[in-house]
Amino acid sequence: MELAAAASALDEYDKLVIRMNTPRVVVDNAVCPTATVVKVDSAREHGILLEAVRVLADLDLAVRKAYISSDGRWFMNVFHVTDRCGRKLADRSLTSHLERSLCASRPGDDDTQPSALLTEPAGLEVHGLTTLELAGADRPGLLSEVFAVLRDVECDVVAAKVWTHNGRVASLITVREGRPGSPADAGRVEARLGNVLRGDHHAVRGARNATAVALSPAASAAHSDRRMHQLMFADRDYEQTTSGVSTPPRSAVSVQNWVNRGYSIVNVECRDQPKLLFDVMCTLTDMEYVVFHGVIDTDGDRARQEFYIRHLDGTPIGSEAERQRVIQCLQAAIDRRPCEGAMLELCTADRRGLLADVTQTFREHGLSVTRAEVSTKAGIAMDAFYVADTAGHAVDQRTVDAITERVGVESLKLSEEGRPWCHHKWPTAEEDRVANGGGGIGLFYLGSIVKRNLYNLGLIRSCS
Repeated sequence: MELAAAASALDEYDKLVIRMNTPRVVVDNAVCPTATVVKVDSAREHGILLEAVRVLADLDLAVRKAYISSDGRWFMNVFHVTDRCGRKLADRSLTSHLERSLCASRPGDDDTQPSALLTEPAGLEVHGLTTLELAGADRPGLLSEVFAVLRDVECDVVAAKVWTHNGRVASLITVREGRPGSPADAGRVEARLGNVLRGDHHAVRGARNATAVALSPAASAAHSDRRMHQLMFADRDYEQTTSGVSTPPRSAVSVQNWVNRGYSIVNVECRDQPKLLFDVMCTLTDMEYVVFHGVIDTDGDRARQEFYIRHLDGTPIGSEAERQRVIQCLQAAIDRRPCEGAMLELCTADRRGLLADVTQTFREHGLSVTRAEVSTKAGIAMDAFYVADTAGHAVDQRTVDAITERVGVESLKLSEEGRPWCHHKWPTAEEDRVANGGGGIGLFYLGSIVKRNLYNLGLIRSCS
């Protein structure tokens, strides 16, 4: 009897611990006339804030405003979200899914491992799939050479994501082998792709021309954008190139220490763009900073963010070199997201070598792929390529017509709709200053807003 009572008490204690560590989520459509308010309270744990932001990003929700605060070991976050058209979330099934996803969001112990961050291609079995991770110096025609190698070794590409930034390239390519593989085959593929990445070209960082190729089983509960950020961060795409051809950053970032409170204050101002908060949070988390308080605000096409951060050990940023590195890394994270160039959409029956042939056509017409997303479903390839000439300039209509005629006018089309932020060259911070009347982009110091909201939440004493 006593053993049964003890077991019952233990069960109740376990349930209490689970309840305490499970985020409490409220989705409210009544409190704000212009946005759906999402409140997330959870135990403060490294990475938990990023997981909440990731859920919002996965549902393609725009964060219009947000307030982040911690009291002891507890996080209290409020997000004002809309869909991409600026509307409140009226679909009850969507809000229910949002609540369930946020309640289930937990940072895993291995969430930074490659195999835990790759997205399962829609409609495909994970079994038999392998994901290739590539990172290195970019050059015209590189993607064509990569897909040609995969065709030659009889690997079918079922999904891929390619980012380029500051002369570097990162890619996740999910493949299915056309014939039974072996460890020797995997090593051969890795070696050939490594040779392609190294190539016969000059490195953009002088002597540094590091490349990385890794193979891992495809995982289903993964996040490819997070892994892409990690690949480019590890490849140091945030560093200035020695050739002097770096594009000026699109964002203004400042970092200063609040000595009396032991925080480092990070301010970010830039044009608003999809998944902006997610991109910033990925970088801060991967650099092992903890966000204790923060405020996010958007006004038209402008976004302003302020974060109060410390290291995992509770100390603020300790040197000028570290401060500059944080600024560079955040600017790089923001600059990776926008797509520049014309968007070409490919929709056709999938076959081995399709991507090698299409990207070879781009190469023959003097175009470089600046970004790509590849997927297959039910034997149909549905791909999007952002292309520009080798100098980064816009593609003329005659070139587009020649490519579509070569590939097939019914299969390849120039997207006129797509995502508007992907179809123009984004202005740099300096160009924004000129557009704003030359008064400077100006860092909007949000400290007073943070303090006001902490006061309204009754938390001002906890952070003083």
